[in-house]
Amino acid sequence: MPERRPFIRLPTDVYPVNYGLCLKPDLIDFTFEGKLEAVVEVIQATNQIVMNCADIDIITASFAPEGGEGEEINATGFNYQNEDEKVTLSFPSALQKGSGTLKIDFVGELNDKMKGFYRSKYASPAGEIRYAAVTQFEATDARRAFPCWDEPAIKATFDIILIVPKDRVALSNMVATKTLPFYKDYFSVPYPLPKIDLIAIADFAAGAMENWGLVTYRETALLIDPKNSCSSSRQWVALVVGHELAHQWFGNLVTMEWWTHLWLNEGFASWIEYLCVDHCFPEYDIWTQFVSADYTRALDLDALDNSHPIEVNVGHPSEVDEIFDAISYSKGASVIRMLHNYIGDEDFRKGMNAYLLKFQHKNASTEDLWYCLEQASGKPIAAVMGSWTKQMGFPIIEVDQEQQGNDRILKISQKKFCASGPYNGEDCPSWMVPISICTSEDPSCTKLEVLLEIPETTITIHNIQPDQWVKINPGTVGFYRIQYSSSMLESLLPGIRDLTLLPVDRLGLQNDLFSLSRAGMISTVEVLKLMEAFVNEPNYTVWSDLSCNLGVLSSLLSHTDFHEEIQEFIRDLFTPIGLKLGWDSNQGEGHLDALLRGLVLGKLGKAGHKPTLDEARRRFKDHVEGKQILSADLRSPVYLTVLKHGDSATLDTMLKLHKQADMQEEKNRIERVLGAISAPDLIQKVLTFALSEEVRPQDTVSVIGGVAGSSKHGRKAAWKFVKDNWQELHNRYQGGFLISRLIKLSVDGFAIDKIAAEVKSFFESHHAPAAERTVQQCCENILLNAAWLKRDADDIHQYLLQRKGAPV
Repeated sequence: MPERRPFIRLPTDVYPVNYGLCLKPDLIDFTFEGKLEAVVEVIQATNQIVMNCADIDIITASFAPEGGEGEEINATGFNYQNEDEKVTLSFPSALQKGSGTLKIDFVGELNDKMKGFYRSKYASPAGEIRYAAVTQFEATDARRAFPCWDEPAIKATFDIILIVPKDRVALSNMVATKTLPFYKDYFSVPYPLPKIDLIAIADFAAGAMENWGLVTYRETALLIDPKNSCSSSRQWVALVVGHELAHQWFGNLVTMEWWTHLWLNEGFASWIEYLCVDHCFPEYDIWTQFVSADYTRALDLDALDNSHPIEVNVGHPSEVDEIFDAISYSKGASVIRMLHNYIGDEDFRKGMNAYLLKFQHKNASTEDLWYCLEQASGKPIAAVMGSWTKQMGFPIIEVDQEQQGNDRILKISQKKFCASGPYNGEDCPSWMVPISICTSEDPSCTKLEVLLEIPETTITIHNIQPDQWVKINPGTVGFYRIQYSSSMLESLLPGIRDLTLLPVDRLGLQNDLFSLSRAGMISTVEVLKLMEAFVNEPNYTVWSDLSCNLGVLSSLLSHTDFHEEIQEFIRDLFTPIGLKLGWDSNQGEGHLDALLRGLVLGKLGKAGHKPTLDEARRRFKDHVEGKQILSADLRSPVYLTVLKHGDSATLDTMLKLHKQADMQEEKNRIERVLGAISAPDLIQKVLTFALSEEVRPQDTVSVIGGVAGSSKHGRKAAWKFVKDNWQELHNRYQGGFLISRLIKLSVDGFAIDKIAAEVKSFFESHHAPAAERTVQQCCENILLNAAWLKRDADDIHQYLLQRKGAPV
């Protein structure tokens, strides 16, 4: 990997106070002209000014001391340090200490990389192709629009003028008024600006961006059609809007001091978006969904040797992009959720209010937040949270029990959990772990709380009968895995079948065991047996997590000659719930019923359940012919099913539907499932389509990822396609999180040691600085998959044969 060169946090001699900026985009030749006037403070005499600058050409630059105290000095040289994204302006004489005005004329390109000041293509209602000039500056891309100091600690103010054609509309911060009652009430701090606007952008790499007063969104993260948007899209929009508006307080009103504290910005917003949606849409049961969507995702990533601490030192700009990952977002959100539970809502809100008031319009660090929460709660917040943010990983809590009269004695210990198996290193790290305990007497009520500060301890629960079970981590709030003794686990299993365990705890129990099986700490066969206990499960999110884990197992077993046996297992498990739900919604059904129906029918269809396949084909035919249009919630499972078992005519029909769709949500829905097609020549057709003009640049990754995730052949074809088209793909996504996502989706499913070596070798000669850690994580995952397959494949095969009474 290339050596990383650190970049300067702040200019040593010059500090900006206020920017005046004029930008004039040209949407014909995709360039722009700019004029910058920055009021700066010269800290000590210097004949150089160092600024952040990328893909910008400076024409002229000058410095004028304040109040006419000296002549204006013209810069005589511009030294671009492209690797570090900097430019040094040289002056013939020293700029003296004090205030002055820096003037710069420059030009740049409206690039097609979805960062900085860039162009976005869209079609008018009449079908005319047009372009918009839009911005995306987070984390380090304002420097692609104008020379600047775009580190978070420098909160200089901006005055911006846009010169645009008369037939275009210009939108910038604060255009319209909107109230934000939930956050205003929760923080007890008013929204700090008079207005806010939300706007959808056609070409946008991220879900959204929290510009102060004007939040920009990818179309599908904001725009909803009451008739044609599915339930999952409505929920996604609610979460993204909640996330970005939370940033108006947490990120904009109070800004992190440095990118080391990025997690505080994103982790907090990723937690409170769920709090907001739960307040607005309690029927979504969104906190259970958080466990499946964020909590378990973070645990899986953080169990790798190539994870990183939540708080990570940042050097080169590419390292900033690297930490926009599941550790900063999902683990950050998970440990804040754990902290909120540990403190209690009342004291948490008091601490948040104090923090926002103290640091409004300023910068803050993680320690500043801990101090405010500690003052509000009287608990050792800094000590507890330091163990979670400053070291990577998390513990596995091992639990055993003994009944003594009416008391239950629990022996609880912690050690680091590793995806590769038990931690064997010296100096095992430890955490300050808030542990809650409930019993079958009242599964929804915490009976006991302790803070585990040492490697192991003993806890006594009084007045508990021998036949009652004990559950650690009710609500699945603590960020750790649990390994129960055999007797404790046996006592909990009936709670899955009779649903006395809460849905979030049924989910957490299954997910822990699945993770333990991948790490080789229990047999995968034991998890398959446990999964069969979920046959009466009614909860969407529990099924969603089961489906995800079975998808991982199905992908693993695609490397064997008994892949069909795991498909049969999936069909047997999902058929009863599929029959119960049926194809059409019943009166009074809600949001979660619609999500569950789509999930189950898609799972059965992909696994080759013949009645589901037949009905999907019938409904698809009626939909295409216009006889009976599919509901938005049924389109994904039907499209997936007919493609998985379809031919060239099916693919052609789907591509025609894509071309005819006038709604981006529908185009994305089709793009995500195209990779399900099975024939090798058709897979190549889908991959070629991914890079065509028909697919928006940010959505190409989803198409390629869909191919890689659908079959063994698709995985090989997608990886070859990425290698063959690497230059184009890297040019398109370099320096952003999409390049990491592309790599992960393309190779994570392999389970062959030599493929890990091949991936490592490829990226040693094809550098992707913003994805170095992702490459390391992918190679580690491939090796883990290979070890898992070697260890458990035979036992899994025997079990799948035995359960059907087949000869072994």
